[in-house]
Amino acid sequence: MTAGNDFDLEAAEPTLFSALLTPHRSLNRTGFLLVMACVSVVSFAAAIACLMIGAWPVLGFLGLDVLAIYLAFKINFRSAKAYEEILVTPSELRLRRVSHRGHVMEFAFNPLWVQLDQVIHEEFGVERLFLVSKGRRVALASFLGPDEKASFAKALLAALAAARRGPIYHPIR
Repeated sequence: MTAGNDFDLEAAEPTLFSALLTPHRSLNRTGFLLVMACVSVVSFAAAIACLMIGAWPVLGFLGLDVLAIYLAFKINFRSAKAYEEILVTPSELRLRRVSHRGHVMEFAFNPLWVQLDQVIHEEFGVERLFLVSKGRRVALASFLGPDEKASFAKALLAALAAARRGPIYHPIR
């Protein structure tokens, strides 16, 4: 057998669905700098006013407020580094969850047996999504909004249905 006759395993297993889910953050770096500049200017002005009336101990508390806001934003930006990767092929559904600290958890399911469980609120829409298979229940797409979860669930269900139909073979004519 020659190298030209070998099977390409990548081509033999087509990708039916692939998604990378990341948390939404509406404030970018420029916006963060503008917010911190505004908070600092207001705090500095208040500190000068307090200093002029003789309330000098307030200066430290105003500085702590600016530091607390800065730390809250930094923690928020750090948590935005988390993501989930979902890959569906005819023989496997793979979920790879990476935390903001870099911890990786991987789950593999057979797409023929996995079910997508949705917790739907009448007023708000899709609240939670779970992959369920063989007694194992794994949460999915927890940081998406209700409309995004509904759209994602629809696409994932279509991919699972395609996986259940089986691969489509195109014979050589």
